[in-house]
Amino acid sequence: MRVVENLNLALHGLLADDPRAYLLGEDVTDPYGGAFKATRGLSTRFPGRVLSTPISEGAITGVAGGLALAGDTAVVEIMFGDFVALAFDQLCNFASKSVSMYGRPLPLRLIVRAPMGGGRGYGPTHSQSLHKHFIGLPGLSLYEMSPFHDNTLVLRSMLSRGEPGILFEDKVLYTRRMHEADPIFRVRLDGELAVVDLDDAPECVVIAPGGVAHRAMAAMRTLLMEQELSCRLLVPSRLYPLDVDALLPYLGDAVVVAEESTAGGTWGSEVAHQLHQRLWGRLRRPVAVAHSRDGVIPAALHLEREVLLNEETIGTAVLEVLRG
Repeated sequence: MRVVENLNLALHGLLADDPRAYLLGEDVTDPYGGAFKATRGLSTRFPGRVLSTPISEGAITGVAGGLALAGDTAVVEIMFGDFVALAFDQLCNFASKSVSMYGRPLPLRLIVRAPMGGGRGYGPTHSQSLHKHFIGLPGLSLYEMSPFHDNTLVLRSMLSRGEPGILFEDKVLYTRRMHEADPIFRVRLDGELAVVDLDDAPECVVIAPGGVAHRAMAAMRTLLMEQELSCRLLVPSRLYPLDVDALLPYLGDAVVVAEESTAGGTWGSEVAHQLHQRLWGRLRRPVAVAHSRDGVIPAALHLEREVLLNEETIGTAVLEVLRG
């Protein structure tokens, strides 16, 4: 099963299990079924609860927030995650605040799905990874789709928190197969954390969100074959608030965080900060953060590859931590 098919199945299950659940977005109804086909078949099966909307991300998210405030469940599809910036006010000043600003805890079951990332040649305004702009908003949780996490469980986890959440979906994952990995890797799940090992004694641990996982594994394979270095990869489903305690048993004295965002106030910086507080006495060097180059993302594929985080970027960061 491909990742997008797993996501589609999860959305079918959510709407089937919850008669008060709605899904809203641009062109999400059949026969189109969304820009990346994640909503295919939903409007046919659940007429009246899957709604194609006008092109206004702020309005879509505002209506969904109102549904959630009234006790319903709402899922929003932002066609391209870059445009979640247009919904920032609704998320920052309404939805995330509503869980606590009325004098009592108020569950708000809202999920905003945001296809993010490059690698498809879509250019500067359709290829960004904007995770960092939502880090640290009280009452807003952040998740990222992964080839190792069943999306049914991810959606359940998001809704069980009783607060609005964003599910970042790296576009390069949609066509990948679930649990796809080179046979040299051992993959296991520990709650919301996927652990990818080459052996039981890694020399460096790489922490990365789901969309970066295959680039990290490619870097790990190259380091093993060319440098005889073994690494471990940790892929958390929930990016924020980060469950640091879940990471600690798998960490050593060398750590790299890899992300596709550009540098500056990022998720990776937050992970590094929290790990420094816990591990400073045993780290060989400060936690390294590998990220994309500073600048807009070109549409030309050969130029895009030069800007975005890739396996060489990750491999170089690992070598610098181990040998610097």
